[in-house]
Amino acid sequence: MMVLLGTIVNTLAIILGSILGHLLKRIPEKIKQTVTQGMALIIILLGIQMGLKTQNSMYVIGSIVLGGLIGEWLDLERLLNRFGYFLEQKVGTSKDGNIAKAFVTSTLVFVVGAMSIVGALNSGLRGDHSLLFTKAVLDGFLALIFATTLGIGVIFSSISVFIYEGLIAVFATYIAKAIPDPLMGRFIDEITATGGILIIAIGLNLLNITKVKTANFLPSIIICALIVISVYYWHLS
Repeated sequence: MMVLLGTIVNTLAIILGSILGHLLKRIPEKIKQTVTQGMALIIILLGIQMGLKTQNSMYVIGSIVLGGLIGEWLDLERLLNRFGYFLEQKVGTSKDGNIAKAFVTSTLVFVVGAMSIVGALNSGLRGDHSLLFTKAVLDGFLALIFATTLGIGVIFSSISVFIYEGLIAVFATYIAKAIPDPLMGRFIDEITATGGILIIAIGLNLLNITKVKTANFLPSIIICALIVISVYYWHLS
């Protein structure tokens, strides 16, 4: 249980922030719009910063293209919307936002990035939860803001965070053995950079500049990990 302490705190912070944001949902619509636009701009900036972590843009390009093809073939966006409708049937239709949109938007922001990976690894390998505690404060605040603008669906992203960070923390020892130190830095940087592209897409969607099917690019994260590992061991051989 101590291995999951940081993950549990992070999860609870998102739940608390979502509930508080839901209670504050009655703020005027024009203020919601301004806050949403402000958050969208911050998210785009965060995505750009993450994207610049790459040490080789070909990793990101290959991951986005292949991941997008796989996601489009699987039609993950449609599956996610169906899951959102399922949640609405279970908890009641949200009157202040689309549950599926809130879920995927907040999940990507909370899960993608170096803090999730490194924080969970520190929890599992060293029992050091300080990074996830810091992330919990940031995520809790973001969950509050998201919930006021996107709706209560943000709270369901806590499930994704718990599963994602929890699995990394529990299997941290095996991950550390499978990924040697010289590879770990590249591994985290390229996954973060690929995730940054998805974060930028979320920001653009929130600004209504375009409509990117962000969920269809989720396989890009897995593809990126496979490409980085494959290239590393190919060079060794």
